[in-house]
Order: sequence, then structure tokens, then C-alpha cells
Amino acid sequence: MRKFGDIVLAKVQYVDTSEIKERPALILFEEHGNIVVAGITSNLNMVGIPLSKKEGIKEDSIIKLNYIFTIPEGKITRGLLSLSSEKKEIVISELLKRLK
Repeated sequence: MRKFGDIVLAKVQYVDTSEIKERPALILFEEHGNIVVAGITSNLNMVGIPLSKKEGIKEDSIIKLNYIFTIPEGKITRGLLSLSSEKKEIVISELLKRLK
């Protein structure tokens, strides 16, 4: 079972194309086999929460809280790492700011 703060590699289909690519994603929550994730990009010009190589990711990246989507469990190819407690608190805080 996946949990909040896990970063996984998942097969993602983009809205504007039929192309499917493997991309990293941050698990927000799982329910009934559906997993809600936030996309992660290595494009450091994007807006979001920074994630550095020191934290275990392959290359410096950005967690994009403006790119949230649902995938089935079967689209996850493997787990990569789990965020630290401090980084999870930042994610929660930033999500709550957007919900107010």
C-alpha cells in the first residue's frame, strides 16, 4: 500500500496528447486502488516545492502542486524514495494555502 510522501515512478498519460511516459510523482493519498499524486518535474523554472539530489531524487526537481491527478495502482512501476517528515510538512502547508 502506498502512502503520503512516497515518490514513485509511474506511467502517466498527458491530457494534451495520447503519449504515455514514465515520470516521478508524489503520492498524496490512496483510496480503493486509485492513487492521487502530484507531478514532479526536473524543469527548475516551474513553480512548486524544490526537491534536491541530496534528498535522494535522481536530479534536482520541483513538486508541482498545480498538477494533481489520479492513477490506478497498476500504473506505478516502482517506488523511488520517501520524503522526510519536514518536506511532508511543507507539502501539507502548501496544499492548505491553496485550499483557503
